[in-house]
Amino acid sequence: MIGVDWGTSSFRAFRLGADGRVLARRAAPRGILAVEDARFAEELLRQTGDWIAEGESRVLMAGMIGSRQGWLEAPYLRCPAGAAEIAGALVRVPFEGAEVLLVPGLTDTDAAGTPEVMRGEETQLVGVLDEIGADGLACLPGSHSKWARIAVGRIDGYATYLSGEAFAALRGHTILGRMMKDGPTDPAAFDRGLARAADPGHLLHHLFGVRTLGLFGQLTEADSASYLSGLLIGHEVRAALPPGGGAVHLIGAAALCALYARAVAASGATAVTHDEDAAARGLARIGKNAAWTTPTRPT
Repeated sequence: MIGVDWGTSSFRAFRLGADGRVLARRAAPRGILAVEDARFAEELLRQTGDWIAEGESRVLMAGMIGSRQGWLEAPYLRCPAGAAEIAGALVRVPFEGAEVLLVPGLTDTDAAGTPEVMRGEETQLVGVLDEIGADGLACLPGSHSKWARIAVGRIDGYATYLSGEAFAALRGHTILGRMMKDGPTDPAAFDRGLARAADPGHLLHHLFGVRTLGLFGQLTEADSASYLSGLLIGHEVRAALPPGGGAVHLIGAAALCALYARAVAASGATAVTHDEDAAARGLARIGKNAAWTTPTRPT
């Protein structure tokens, strides 16, 4: 089977064995926004056509490719949901040369009834369900970070935090960014932002301090972005963690997960980091539960 993780800005494909092992992989900066005139069928063939020609007859795709802006909209599936429920809601896509199915996103509501949505993260979560166990808490850091509750081996519900996108907007489009220089994350400045997030006061009040600390020489231009990152992630983690802490399973890019692990530890909880192949494992598990009509590739 071919598993595809197709997001807004990137395309990743995995050639998966019958046992779920990754036999080959490839990636390209060909997210859905980079595909001209919505020619997704042509792009899929360009990226994986050789695997299809070699006998792969099944393709399972997850991510924003199944959104309203993608190839075909796969309706959201309500939580709670596990691999079996997700596999039962796959959407078939017309494609010549292989059977193509789309993974649906998941939807939930918060305590006030406001909707939540995810696309792609559900597949990563399915990929680590065995490692999390029957019950647990997982975080997928990113532009729209997801904090998911796992119960009885399924995704029971989740909450979204706009921290990554807020950082980009504040860094690039407010007066705060004018006092910052680009560079690698400074751990000390990041930890200082985490500590500030634990102080009394609202996030919006703390944000103005990024400017005033710089004005009074208490924060350098080289350190300000790291401080801002720590401040935003610190507020997110403290809001998302349940009372008593516990373990948080981090799924995503290694560098960003490392920052979240520092924030989780600073908040009194324990971080467990998973590798970046969670999406591949999730695709394999969902694919195993899918109702395919074509035979598997020759062995």
